[in-house]
Amino acid sequence: MSSTNPASGTSLGRRLSLAGVLRLRRPSEIWFKPALSSVAAVAPPNLLLLALGRLDLAMYTMAGSLCALYAHNRPYAARARTLAGVVLGMLGGVAVALGTASLTRNAVVLVTVGALLAAVQKALCDATRVGPPGNVILTFVSSAVLFVPQTPGRIPAHLALAAAAGAWAWAVGMAPALVRPHGPERRATAQALNAAAAYAATRGIGDGHDAARAAGYAAVQAAWQTLLSLPATGIRATTRRSLEHLVVRAEVALAAPADTDPERLRAWARVLRGTGRIPRTGDASADADELLGADAELTARPAPLRRRLGPLAPIAVRTALGCALAGYASLALGIGRPYWALVTAAALYQANLTLTWSRAVQRVVGNVTGVLLFAALVPLAHLGQVLLVLFCLALNFGAEALITRNYWLGSVCVTPMALLITEFAGYQQPGRLITERVVDTLVGALVGFLAAVAVTNRRAGDRVEQAVTAADLARERAARLLAEADPAPAALEAARRGLAAALTELRATADGAAGEWWGRALPQERVVLAEQSGHRTLAEAVRRQPARRDRDTATRAEDVRR
Repeated sequence: MSSTNPASGTSLGRRLSLAGVLRLRRPSEIWFKPALSSVAAVAPPNLLLLALGRLDLAMYTMAGSLCALYAHNRPYAARARTLAGVVLGMLGGVAVALGTASLTRNAVVLVTVGALLAAVQKALCDATRVGPPGNVILTFVSSAVLFVPQTPGRIPAHLALAAAAGAWAWAVGMAPALVRPHGPERRATAQALNAAAAYAATRGIGDGHDAARAAGYAAVQAAWQTLLSLPATGIRATTRRSLEHLVVRAEVALAAPADTDPERLRAWARVLRGTGRIPRTGDASADADELLGADAELTARPAPLRRRLGPLAPIAVRTALGCALAGYASLALGIGRPYWALVTAAALYQANLTLTWSRAVQRVVGNVTGVLLFAALVPLAHLGQVLLVLFCLALNFGAEALITRNYWLGSVCVTPMALLITEFAGYQQPGRLITERVVDTLVGALVGFLAAVAVTNRRAGDRVEQAVTAADLARERAARLLAEADPAPAALEAARRGLAAALTELRATADGAAGEWWGRALPQERVVLAEQSGHRTLAEAVRRQPARRDRDTATRAEDVRR
């Protein structure tokens, strides 16, 4: 029997369903953090410019201020580096846009540069996993700056404004460390425990257990990545070790759900949500054994950036082509702000075509609804610039507070905010703004999605093959160790975690490839077999742990008696 089933041969129409696209989810647990940080980062520069009568410069301070939206899920040591990188990336995009705008006013050239910038920003953000909000904010700012008349002499001052606001945004993002310095890593561990508890509650056989298991392993891997970014020495290392023991308990629950008490995991998660002591998991000697082999895994270096960028080439080409064509189409229709169509296209591109379709629908619904909200707000905003700034701040908060429920709901606030920002330099005709924004949204969504259909990701199948092979190799390594009479504890623990990581990557890769079309048939049977055998091996590795601990305990007791 063939090892491949034609999953990717499914018709395009079947994949482009509207079911669930607009459904609201539960809000993020920390939805208020990016919302409050955004307001805290944007308000002081805007109010200062308002007091100075130079609100027309707010575009440049907003470039730096919006960097405060990033890295809220990262420990503070890693957050400091990530935020600094985002600010530098923002300044780089703004510098390219300012330089281009000062050299030419040719709209075709400006659209082309904007599309290339969008592709670079998309690839880098996906490769470094900077997000949310990913590349969209960077592209929004750099594309808007491209279409503002510029002279070389003003570039340093405008960059200085963006840099100063970026420094303030960095400070805002780091400020919570003064109150709860271990919050992000405690929260990530709690999420892993809750996800493992949800799977354990199914006993590994209940309804939805496959999805719960995949979600559990993804949460555990995210927790390990969070702990990886913590220092290996000093005070934070003690916290890291305590949290590692809890993540191991989540791993054990995923491998042996029938032997796990989900309420115990949930109780630990509730304690971590507060500021009290980190709960202990049990016997001290057993806890020490659990982390054997963890150091080797946690200190492994990530793949080089060039290797991570390789698989993203089709997405980058989609972004460049879609953004360029959307901008050109907007120009052909006589729209004065083609960057709106460009940014709409840039916001569509997700990991596969199915997700891109969903985002296109969400973008259109959110933007059109947001335009209606703008029509209701603009008469009040024209009463004075103070109201204009306050409305923008309120919409900024609303966008970040709502976007985790569904992208379209956040767009309802983003769209009027973007339209009001265009009025910082002077009031404009609302009717024209509304018409242009609706047309550009429709053009950007339609042309951008057609570009995604045209540029197929044929590498998706290759990545699934590679992920299956990696999972098989990881399983074989663990199985060889399990076949030994007394395997080295460190080697067995490292092999178990390596297998868990490989299975998580396999599921994510298979899900991403399944959302493409026109690709070659995916090895669905091999994926299923690799997952089944891999999880059986994981369960066996977990069962070996208590046996080894019992044997070690008996040996120590015998030594004491002697």
